[in-house]
Amino acid sequence: MDAMMKMWVSLIGIGLMAISAVIITFARIKTKGIVKFILSLIAFVLLLIGFICGVISII
Repeated sequence: MDAMMKMWVSLIGIGLMAISAVIITFARIKTKGIVKFILSLIAFVLLLIGFICGVISII
Protein backbone atom coordinates (compact mmCIF):
# COMPACT_ATOMS: atom_id res chain seq x y z
CA MET A 1 0.00 0.00 0.00
CA ASP A 2 1.47 3.37 -0.96
CA ALA A 3 1.78 6.33 1.39
CA MET A 4 -1.24 8.23 0.02
CA MET A 5 -3.53 5.23 0.47
CA LYS A 6 -2.28 4.76 4.04
CA MET A 7 -3.02 8.43 4.71
CA TRP A 8 -6.59 8.13 3.44
CA VAL A 9 -7.24 4.92 5.36
CA SER A 10 -5.96 6.49 8.58
CA LEU A 11 -8.05 9.64 8.05
CA ILE A 12 -11.14 7.51 7.47
CA GLY A 13 -10.37 5.64 10.69
CA ILE A 14 -9.95 8.87 12.64
CA GLY A 15 -13.19 10.22 11.18
CA LEU A 16 -15.13 7.09 12.08
CA MET A 17 -13.81 7.23 15.64
CA ALA A 18 -14.83 10.89 15.95
CA ILE A 19 -18.32 10.17 14.60
CA SER A 20 -18.56 7.27 17.04
CA ALA A 21 -17.70 9.55 19.97
CA VAL A 22 -20.36 12.07 18.93
CA ILE A 23 -23.02 9.36 18.52
CA ILE A 24 -22.29 7.75 21.88
CA THR A 25 -22.32 11.13 23.62
CA PHE A 26 -25.67 11.98 22.03
CA ALA A 27 -27.08 8.56 22.89
CA ARG A 28 -26.12 8.81 26.55
CA ILE A 29 -27.37 12.36 27.05
CA LYS A 30 -30.50 12.67 24.90
CA THR A 31 -32.02 9.20 24.41
CA LYS A 32 -33.48 6.35 26.44
CA GLY A 33 -34.47 2.75 25.96
CA ILE A 34 -34.10 0.90 22.69
CA VAL A 35 -32.98 4.02 20.78
CA LYS A 36 -30.07 4.41 23.20
CA PHE A 37 -29.12 0.76 22.66
CA ILE A 38 -29.30 1.03 18.86
CA LEU A 39 -27.24 4.23 18.77
CA SER A 40 -24.68 2.71 21.14
CA LEU A 41 -24.44 -0.38 18.95
CA ILE A 42 -23.94 1.75 15.83
CA ALA A 43 -21.25 3.77 17.63
CA PHE A 44 -19.49 0.58 18.72
CA VAL A 45 -19.49 -0.80 15.17
CA LEU A 46 -18.11 2.49 13.81
CA LEU A 47 -15.42 2.48 16.50
CA LEU A 48 -14.46 -1.07 15.61
CA ILE A 49 -14.25 -0.26 11.88
CA GLY A 50 -12.20 2.86 12.68
CA PHE A 51 -9.83 0.77 14.79
CA ILE A 52 -9.40 -1.74 11.97
CA CYS A 53 -8.66 1.09 9.53
CA GLY A 54 -6.06 2.42 11.94
CA VAL A 55 -4.38 -0.96 12.24
CA ILE A 56 -4.40 -1.39 8.45
CA SER A 57 -2.77 2.01 7.97
CA ILE A 58 0.09 1.02 10.29
CA ILE A 59 0.87 -2.23 8.50
